[in-house]
Amino acid sequence: MLFVLDTMVSAADTTSISASSFFGFMGVTMALVLANLGAGYGTFKAGAGIAAIGIWKPEIIMKSLIPVVMAGILGIYGMIVAVLLSQKVKSPLEYTYKSGFAHMASGLCCGCSCIAAGFAIGIVGDVGVRGNAQQERLFVGLILILIFAEALALYGLIVSLILSQS
Repeated sequence: MLFVLDTMVSAADTTSISASSFFGFMGVTMALVLANLGAGYGTFKAGAGIAAIGIWKPEIIMKSLIPVVMAGILGIYGMIVAVLLSQKVKSPLEYTYKSGFAHMASGLCCGCSCIAAGFAIGIVGDVGVRGNAQQERLFVGLILILIFAEALALYGLIVSLILSQS
């Protein structure tokens, strides 16, 4: 498949088409789409918990928005990586397969880490805000767990930025 893509020529026979750019742009896509998937799930799941407790304890809704904000940060991580990668993808003649594969790995690293973090933030946020509504002493533990869940995405972002430099 790579051989077929690598040897294609445009209709005007002046510009060759390389699959290396395809892999670079797939890295851009994966970083943004997968990070937003994690952010969306985290927001949805934690938001459901907030809506449930808001009916009988509306005074703690603002304090309970922390998981939603942390889930939204995951989308920002994906956007940062996608913008950085999209600026590095060059024309097919200047862009090597090594760069394409490194940028795809970079996007997948950030995106998959953000999915994992989004799932953790969503589930912990949902259960945590419901528990916090019943017992206020759970709040500090909830915040610590959310910080460690967010750290998963931060680790992915750091490794992704390192990979994008290759």
